[in-house]
Amino acid sequence: MSDQNMKIKLRVWRQKGPTYPGKLETYELDNVNEHMSFLEMIDVLNEKLVQEGGEPVAFDHDCREGICGMCSMTIDGNPHGPNKGTTACQLHMRNYKDGDTITVEPFRATAFPVIKDIMVDRSAFDRIQQVGGFISVSTGNAPDAHAVPVSKEKADLAFDAATCIGCGACVAACKNASAMLFVAAKVSQYELLPQGQPEKEDRVLNMVAKMDEEGFGSCSNTGACSASCPKEISLENIARMNRAYSRASFKKR
Repeated sequence: MSDQNMKIKLRVWRQKGPTYPGKLETYELDNVNEHMSFLEMIDVLNEKLVQEGGEPVAFDHDCREGICGMCSMTIDGNPHGPNKGTTACQLHMRNYKDGDTITVEPFRATAFPVIKDIMVDRSAFDRIQQVGGFISVSTGNAPDAHAVPVSKEKADLAFDAATCIGCGACVAACKNASAMLFVAAKVSQYELLPQGQPEKEDRVLNMVAKMDEEGFGSCSNTGACSASCPKEISLENIARMNRAYSRASFKKR
């Protein structure tokens, strides 16, 4: 089957900087190939804007392989677009039809201020991870395999939590802009392993306190975070973090 080119109308959020007002600007593309990724389509738009003497749309990207989580954009109201378990860079234009109108906006959250256009500052996530501290492990010679016993169930759960790429889709999807799923994933990946036990109380207390300090909202309990997560992080991690936080708070008192 031959490749198909489409005409697409784009409504893209344009904003000069954090202190400037922004608005949606409309653009039309008539050479969008169905096999392009969504970010490649944005590249085509930027090439057109540059050729016409305009300013290209600023957006964040790096690996374009669904690994880094930097392509934080809301597409038709959905963080990363309509497909489940994918990032924006993994979304392809074959999901759209000729003549479609697509609205592209930045992630919306007070804790994610807009840098420019559809690029936001997600460094609040970095600061939350930093206060989580470290894990205690023996240094020196490499330990023998399985020297520290870990059940397969807990190892699998820890690995699943560790797949979180910190993209912020959970925050953008939540009506309260809560970071609970992200923080819970980062707490859980150590809470489940013996190496993470020595600092577990300080870790959960510090990370939750920093989350609140950064301006993220409280959990809405709707599950929109997990539904929008490109790595499909489970809500069970939030329950696990809440239990850990309650235990740590009681012990500190």
